[in-house]
Amino acid sequence: MIDLRKLITPLTKGGLAILDQGFVAGSNFLISIVLARWLPADQYGAYAVAFSVFLLVGMLYQSLLLEPMGVFGASVYKNSLQGYFKATLALHGLSSAVIILVIAPAAGIALKLSGAKSLAGALLGIALAGPLILLFWLAKRAFYIQLSPGPSTIAAFFYCVLTLGSLVLLYKFRWLSPFTALLLMGIGSLAAAVPLSIYLMRMLAPDVDQTSVSDVLQRHWRYGRWALAGSALTWVPVNIFYPLVSSFSGMAQAGELKALVNLTAPVWQPVAALSTLLLPYAARTQETRGSAGAGALSRQVTLVFMSGTVAYWCALLLFRGPAFHLLYSGRYMGVAYLLPVMALGSIFWSGFVGPANALRAMESPVSVFFAVAMASAAAVIVGVPSTRLLGLKGAVWAMTVSQGVGFVAAAVLLRRRLRRRSGLLEFEATPQLPPDSALDG
Repeated sequence: MIDLRKLITPLTKGGLAILDQGFVAGSNFLISIVLARWLPADQYGAYAVAFSVFLLVGMLYQSLLLEPMGVFGASVYKNSLQGYFKATLALHGLSSAVIILVIAPAAGIALKLSGAKSLAGALLGIALAGPLILLFWLAKRAFYIQLSPGPSTIAAFFYCVLTLGSLVLLYKFRWLSPFTALLLMGIGSLAAAVPLSIYLMRMLAPDVDQTSVSDVLQRHWRYGRWALAGSALTWVPVNIFYPLVSSFSGMAQAGELKALVNLTAPVWQPVAALSTLLLPYAARTQETRGSAGAGALSRQVTLVFMSGTVAYWCALLLFRGPAFHLLYSGRYMGVAYLLPVMALGSIFWSGFVGPANALRAMESPVSVFFAVAMASAAAVIVGVPSTRLLGLKGAVWAMTVSQGVGFVAAAVLLRRRLRRRSGLLEFEATPQLPPDSALDG
């Protein structure tokens, strides 16, 4: 007989995780849609290029701070979470300084070389807002370590209300631009992150073990160096096409690509939210049930994620005309024919999460790195010539090919790793006979 109490708890937490991600990602999705409607195409293209830069920064940050938190916070530092969070805050401060020192000068260089005020302003907005947004991510992730997404969901709701309400005011007073929109996201993130962090520090019990910043940094680096390379490459299969398209076909076509990619967000964000919640769970499964348990969980996750993605795209493709009119007021209809290609790539990329999460739980980010490296190589090898020859159409097809390569590579690498571990366990379980000379004696 099924124990309903055991079933309701994970369903509730999973629902809160989706709601949490929905508030934040939904706000950012609506900001992208509103900017597509209210900004000129070239300014929206500048926003798209700058936001792709932030996604690269966010992926690097996730690999060194957030992803290791999901693994080590649930295992190594489970008895010293308060000190662990303080140490990660110190690492966040260091990361923020690097972000500002790298991206702010890049905005000046963009203005001097190209004279593109919109792109320079958008990059400056990323330099100022990026550390604040990442602080919000860090505070939220701390609650996921304890499989407790409730407080994070409340903070995400506050972020949603604040940013969307303020966005309307920016438009009303004609202050809306890529720079102000990005800065607004940063201010909203800070307003949500500060009370969330204070509540977290009060909630966590005093440490049982001492935690030093240097120890956390070394452990994160040992784990995250391969995850860092993998995250840098994870940016490539989608986001490399913004600078490619803008270089070959102009900033306006980069805006058209962003309009297409926006429509993947409603399905990708729930996948990302559940993935965040599932990583600590997968790490515990790996610790208690071994690789066989992690492999079984990976297959279940892959099936659920890909099935949900297929259902979403079937509905959207059926009503793509009305959807474009509703979201973009009839703009960008000329690229709606590329949606089926985007759908196929989205299905592959949602399936990638299942084996990738299992490999991370096995503390094998190097395997994820190799899978993403194959996808990135496909994106460059296919993407550069196809984008140059076919423009936006070539970019979308190359993006889908690279996402398919990444999914297949991750699945194959996970299967090989499971077979290797299974063979090792069988060898260790086999009674070892003494040497023949000992038997003869």
